[in-house]
Amino acid sequence: MKNIFSILIFLNFQLLIAQLKTYTLEECVSIALEKNISIQQSEFDLDGADIDRSDAIGSFLPNINAQSQHIWNNGLSQNITNGLIENLTTQFSAFGGNIGITLFNGKQNINQLARANLNIISRQYQLEDMKDDVSLFVANSYLQVMFNKELEQVQRYQVELAKQELERTQLRIAAGVQTQAEIYEIEANLASQEQALVQSENATRLSLINLAQSLLITDYENFDIADVDYSIPLSQILLEKPKKIFEKSLTLRNDIKVAATNIEISKKDIDLAKGALLPTISAFYNYNTRISYSDRFIETGNLIETPIGVVKENGSLVISQFPERQLTGPLSFTDQFRQNDGHSYGLNLNIPLFNGLSLRNNIKKRKLNLKRSEVQFEQTKLDLENMINQAFNNAEGAYKFYQASEKTLKARKEAYLMAEKQFEAGVLNSFDFIQIKQRYEIAASDNIRAKYDYIFKLKVLEFYFGIEISV
Repeated sequence: MKNIFSILIFLNFQLLIAQLKTYTLEECVSIALEKNISIQQSEFDLDGADIDRSDAIGSFLPNINAQSQHIWNNGLSQNITNGLIENLTTQFSAFGGNIGITLFNGKQNINQLARANLNIISRQYQLEDMKDDVSLFVANSYLQVMFNKELEQVQRYQVELAKQELERTQLRIAAGVQTQAEIYEIEANLASQEQALVQSENATRLSLINLAQSLLITDYENFDIADVDYSIPLSQILLEKPKKIFEKSLTLRNDIKVAATNIEISKKDIDLAKGALLPTISAFYNYNTRISYSDRFIETGNLIETPIGVVKENGSLVISQFPERQLTGPLSFTDQFRQNDGHSYGLNLNIPLFNGLSLRNNIKKRKLNLKRSEVQFEQTKLDLENMINQAFNNAEGAYKFYQASEKTLKARKEAYLMAEKQFEAGVLNSFDFIQIKQRYEIAASDNIRAKYDYIFKLKVLEFYFGIEISV
């Protein structure tokens, strides 16, 4: 029975392990790049740009159309059998087709294709830029979880220390070394530490939920990040000059590439607008035929002699010969299709002479858009340089702040260890001891905060330098 119970406990433990999924930063970034809605929208924009290119290619191809109709005529018409005007119903079908192709339109089709290709490149850059932003956001959220977890561990350790201090104080009171009044400060400190631990646990849980939501994961209870012993990285990037980082970023940043591509698109828009002022030459070919379903007369090959008058002098009849005809059905579909066809072909020339200045004003608008694109490109470079300078100063300042927090933490720890000995020896009262301990706790928390503040700011700087985001 005992063995069965042990097995059940083991299986339940394994089940819990299997249900709880831990994710590395690389896995989180990969999931975000696959599921992020903004990225999906950028991908849709890229698909739309590809469709636009297909439309541009289609402008080089001919237009081919076919038509057909079937007509019933009801009303008065001549009966071919007796020549009388009667109410009749006649039917016929008509078929046609045409082909048209543009031979020259001021290179508008060529420029439209070139613009479509540039737009695809721009959309690709925008997609990659969106992926970079999402990756950086996920990295920030991931580091926030790591920060909260480490802060929670420190706080949990402080709770254990407070419990040990309470136990030691109770023993010293029992031994008559300390008074009963001093235990209240210790108990209050323990309660405060437990309260801080609850806050840390809530902060960790909330940061995990925020990270899971950014990945579109809804099973919050079984979501966690992989345990990583993240020490302060040794980065050579802080040894670089911000100017060098900026110059390299100009070749890597997708927002710069987007702005540069937009200039080329604006130039093609001008070419398109100018092309509308040139003549357009197109060629066409039309084919038409018709099919009748009415009966018809055909000649038999025989001649019919019919009197058409009388000679006055002798009264003899004047005879004329007419081909004999007989009523029969309509010709076959294929015969009529072939015999009744018609063809037409030619060239069209369209010369824009005057259009209310709309075409020339359109050129002016496109030139103005080109100037805007050029100014936006320069502004994007200025913004990038400012962000890099700020990121460099932030990372450098954060590293110095972290170094200072390390020194502060070391000094506070030494002070705490010394105060702990004095407190145990009864030389230091509980109030002063708790004050020194709290300063040590604050220094530990500040050190963790400074550590992750530096890590994230370093990641931002590395991001501009083209270094892949990783833990």
